[in-house]
Parts: sequence; C-alpha cells; structure tokens
Amino acid sequence: MAIASKQLKLKFRRFWLIVLSLIFLWLNTAPVEALTLIAPTLQNPQEVETFFDGVFAATLEQQQIPGATVSVVKDGQLLFAKGYGYADLERQFPVVADKTLFRIGSISKLFTWTAVMQLVEQGKLDLDADVNTYLSDFQIPATYPQPITLTHLMTHTPGFEDWSIGLLVSSPEELKPLSQVLAEKIPARVRPPGELSAYSNYGVALAGYIVEQVSGMPFEQYVGENIFQPLAMDSTTFSQPPPKPLAAEMATGYIQTGNLPLPKEFEYITLFPAGSMSATATDMAKFAIAHLQNGRYGDTRILESDTARVMHQQQFTHDPRVSGWTYGFMEAQLNNLRLIYHTGGTNQFFSILALLPQKNLGLFISYNQGGKLPVFYQLLQTFLDRYYPAPQPPAPEANLQRQLTRFIVHYGNNFFADIPVVFRLLESVAILSFNYINRRIKTTYDRSHFINTICFYSRNYPWHLLFRQSLDYGQTITYYYLSHSFIYR
Repeated sequence: MAIASKQLKLKFRRFWLIVLSLIFLWLNTAPVEALTLIAPTLQNPQEVETFFDGVFAATLEQQQIPGATVSVVKDGQLLFAKGYGYADLERQFPVVADKTLFRIGSISKLFTWTAVMQLVEQGKLDLDADVNTYLSDFQIPATYPQPITLTHLMTHTPGFEDWSIGLLVSSPEELKPLSQVLAEKIPARVRPPGELSAYSNYGVALAGYIVEQVSGMPFEQYVGENIFQPLAMDSTTFSQPPPKPLAAEMATGYIQTGNLPLPKEFEYITLFPAGSMSATATDMAKFAIAHLQNGRYGDTRILESDTARVMHQQQFTHDPRVSGWTYGFMEAQLNNLRLIYHTGGTNQFFSILALLPQKNLGLFISYNQGGKLPVFYQLLQTFLDRYYPAPQPPAPEANLQRQLTRFIVHYGNNFFADIPVVFRLLESVAILSFNYINRRIKTTYDRSHFINTICFYSRNYPWHLLFRQSLDYGQTITYYYLSHSFIYR
C-alpha cells in the first residue's frame, strides 16, 4: 500500500513537471500577441524594449521604412528610448535615439503654443484680444464683426481658408522673412471665428510672429532661450537646416516610390513656427515630461502649474460627445483613456507625440519616411491594448446599413483653397460616391456603433465620426466631422 502511494506521488510530480515545462516553453516561444496575456507592465524597461523590438522589426520591414526613433516617459522619468533601422540607408548609419535628429513637422506647433502661454502668464498676451492688437506690419481684414483672437488660433477656429502650395520649398534661398510671408499670403476669412475647427498652418505661424513682436526677439531665439535651454534640449532646433554639429546627426528623409524608399534633400518650411523643428527622441521626452508634470522638469519650469492645466483642458469641440482641441493639443479617447497629442508630417517624415495625463505617460515616435499616419495609429492602439487594455465596443446596430443611406452625399475638404478640386476631393476624407461610403464604413469603421443617429465611434482610430443636420433643410446633412476636424458638404 505504501509502495503504491509512493508511485502515485511520483506520477503526480512527473505530471506537474511536464505541465510546468510546457508552460516555460510556451512563455519563451509565444508571439507578442500571446504574451500580452501575462499582464505586461510599464514598470519593466526590458519588457517595453522587447515589445518595441518586435513591433518595429515587423513595421519597418512590411512598410519599407528606413528608420524610426522612439521614447517613452513614465512618472517623470525617461522609461525607454531607442533607435531602429537607418538614419541613412546608403551609408548604413543607424538611428540612435539620443543623437539622430528627425523632422517632427506639426508637433513643432506645441512649442509655439507653449511660447504663447508663457507670454500669457507674464501678462504680455491676452488670449481673448484681437490679434491685430499685436500686429504692426499688416492687419487681418475685418471680414466679420467678431475679431480673431489667440484662442481661435490655438483651437484652429479662426475661420481661415488655409493654403498648402508654397508651404514647402526646396532651398534656403526660397525662404522669405516670416512677416513678409504672412503679409503676402493672408488667407480668406470664410466663416466667423469660433464656429468651426479647420486646421490652419497660417494661424500657427501668425501666433509665432506675435511671439516675436511681443518678446522683441526672433522666434527661434525666444523658443531656444525659454523652452529648449531650460529643458536641456541640446539636440533640437527650428533652424533650417540644423546648424553644425547637429547637421551631421540629421536623419535623411525618404519618400516611398513603389516598394522602395527614395532619399530626398532637406525640406524647407516657409511657415516655420508651424512645422520646421528637428529633434531627437530623448529631447522630445523632456518636453513630454514637462507637460505631463504641468510645466515642471526637474528643478525648472517652462510653465506655471495653473497655466499648464488650462492649456491641457478642452477649449473647443464640435459636440460635447466628441473630442476636440485644448490650447494646441488634439484630444482623443482610446481604451477609456484621454489622450492629448499631436501628429506631424512632412513629405519625408512622420511623427506623433501622445500624452496620457491620467497615467503620467508619454510616447514619441518618428519615422524618416512620410505618409504613415495609419501606421502610427495602429502602433498607438497596439501599445495601449498591451499596457491598458479595454473592453471591445458594442457591436453595430442590426439596421446600421439601412440607416447609413442618408449620409451618402458628396463632401469636400474645408480648408485648402489652392488645390484643384479633383485633388482636394481625393486627398480629403471625402465621401465621393455610394460605393465609396460603403467601403469606408466597412473598412475604417467596421467596428463602429451609433452613439446616436448622427455620431459614430471608430475602434481603429482616435476619432469620432459626426454628422450635423441643417435646421434649415430638415434632415439634410450639412457638415461631416472627424472629431476636431471637419469637412463640409
């Protein structure tokens, strides 16, 4: 009896040894998707590195992107930073997170808005004053009784048409003084300020010029002395091209031609406060930490706490159910978390800076190839699903397809006036035909559900899809929104 009992115990032990061995083997061979079941944590930098190593290995190969740089900050500290791929394919120069500079495009705007808020807290600017108060060389026409204010500029609601031709030029000789560009290219005021949000590069550059006028120093100098230096952002510049020795660390920009990346010469941005910055991932981490800590970085401050909190609060939305604009940041809701963020794209680079104030978490990513917006949102969603998973949204309503028929109309882009109509319709998020809206709903919004009869939520992107009915035309749809942006019919 004792022998039988001992044999039973040995069999039991062997069984559990086999089970534990199999579990160990699975843990060491399981793909990233399976490993997410082990409740990954941002407290372990090595685990975060393993995640990004897998993500970028796949993304760079599948998308034919030469290089990428990333930094993650958590609880006031740099958690992780690393470069992937090549800053220069031909010379095989690797990307190094704390050395290689990437163009960050429109993320530059956050530095312009931070400068504006600094001057507001010093009493030198009033967010609700007519911007013409601060302009001496030219004036914005009084098309409407309501004046345009800095609040309107910071929420992209001044009512401007925007322009894109001439925004990027190929040589420094083509750059003109900012005041001259702004005076010569004043966009038409097509709607009263504060009514609708329409992205405006001109509005941001105008704010940058106001910073020059009020501070009494060139924009680049002001930002350098009041933001870059306090944050020790020694590898960041608005200069085009970067000065020596930073120029030697500048990543080559690429465009995609077929399946191959094609290197291009340095791009020059005429409205430079809106998009000319070059920076390393580790420098961007310092800026992210400062905003997550309401203006504080170590023992220094770039904003007072109250100023930063106001800057991060929603200041405009098209509808209380959807995300909108803070003073300069876009808003989004993903995985039941509020993000404030900004993307930035040139022809040759694409970047994102996303902050999650609730988690004291920030993420910066940049590729040295343009046109990768969907890739960024997919990566952001994958990151959040791994570390902050959320339940799936409800399934679409049973009669969704029938209800969608009322939205089948033609829409056009709301802000670019200088692009031919055909190009504008193709490049906007325009709905061009019955078949096109069906394809749109099935692909981009295949997991959408009604919030009500005219508001959709997308699981795949940090946007809501909102239609506005006209009170004057019954059930007619007059405006189509993607959260903070809109396209009109």
